[in-house]
Amino acid sequence: MGQQSWMLVRMATIFFVTNQTLALSDIFEEGKSDKEILDNLLKATRYDKRLLPPVRESLTVNVSVLLLSLASPDESSLKYEVEFLLQQQWYDPRLKYSNQSQYDYLNAIHHHSDIWIPDTYFIMHGDFKDPIIPMHFSLRIYRNGSVNYLMRRHLILSCQGSLNIFPFDDPTCTFSMESISYEMTAIKYVWKNDEDVLRKSPSLMTLNAYLINNSTLVCPIKSSWRGNYSCLMVELIFTRDRAFYFTTVFIPGIILVTSSFITFWLEWNAVPARVMIGVTTMLNFFTTSNGFRSTLPVVSNLTAMNVWDGVCMCFIYASLLEFVCVNYVGRKRPLHNIVYRPAENILTQVSFLQVRKKEPPHPIRVAKTIDVIARITFPTAFAIFLIFFFYHYKSFTNITHED
Repeated sequence: MGQQSWMLVRMATIFFVTNQTLALSDIFEEGKSDKEILDNLLKATRYDKRLLPPVRESLTVNVSVLLLSLASPDESSLKYEVEFLLQQQWYDPRLKYSNQSQYDYLNAIHHHSDIWIPDTYFIMHGDFKDPIIPMHFSLRIYRNGSVNYLMRRHLILSCQGSLNIFPFDDPTCTFSMESISYEMTAIKYVWKNDEDVLRKSPSLMTLNAYLINNSTLVCPIKSSWRGNYSCLMVELIFTRDRAFYFTTVFIPGIILVTSSFITFWLEWNAVPARVMIGVTTMLNFFTTSNGFRSTLPVVSNLTAMNVWDGVCMCFIYASLLEFVCVNYVGRKRPLHNIVYRPAENILTQVSFLQVRKKEPPHPIRVAKTIDVIARITFPTAFAIFLIFFFYHYKSFTNITHED
């Protein structure tokens, strides 16, 4: 009697297992929709989204980024808008489904809240342009249990620039990704196919000229927020539109400074003309400089723009002082009633009179001599400054790139 009972239990068990197997295979038969398959795969009795996929070692999440667009930079706040697609791939054996199904992959976009997904978050980014919505991501499950999660993100990056050499610096923007709750022993992020640079949309190559370099890295320990969490970092290096600064700052500044030198070629007593040129160039330079500076970031240290503005204003102001000096000297009463005799070569004539008569030159001749000296020294000094200024900051930029 006992043997018969055991046989009955065994037969019932075999029958139950067989029915369960047939029932499970039925859900993968042709004609079943991907929703029906997913509804069965994600039943609470066989799938728990709160648990990590059961793998032997830490779960590997393959990450890749495709740049879609880059907005023009905001110079005053060092913010750049970056739009990209973030792809994450991992393996979940609980989501395997039979080859009997007609689907190469299951579209699980409407089961997004029922599937375990890495809790990836961005650090050191700035802000999100817009929230993630269903139309901005896709979720696919393949036969072998591989999951492909793709989402569109639009970040406003807060960048780091070397404002001491502005506008010759190249701002660096970074953002990092890591799990918010799983340590490195549970989840490991890796760049897909060991990519060391970002993939870029073909249109990005022609529509944006500000991005000069990019790289994909594993977060250095010193810059990582939490060293025991797997972290990946994207580094974007932008260049400033230097043609804009040359056309709006440097070239107008050069024109205004050299315009102030015109007074040296006017007569020493041409007071209205020389005053008008000097004051006009000074006011125009102040107006141009202040209007441009209102859009720039405010910093406490000395910048290249401070050096440029300070030196240019010094040259313009020095040309005004030169006129005051010339006008003052030219109007002085000559000693010993010396008569002024115009000569073609003022420097030679002054030297000749000093050697021959041992008498001081006429004040008008001294005034004209000062103008002649200024015609040479002022343009030469300004040219030396221009060479040193652009060479120095260009060299500084190259050193920064090498570091």
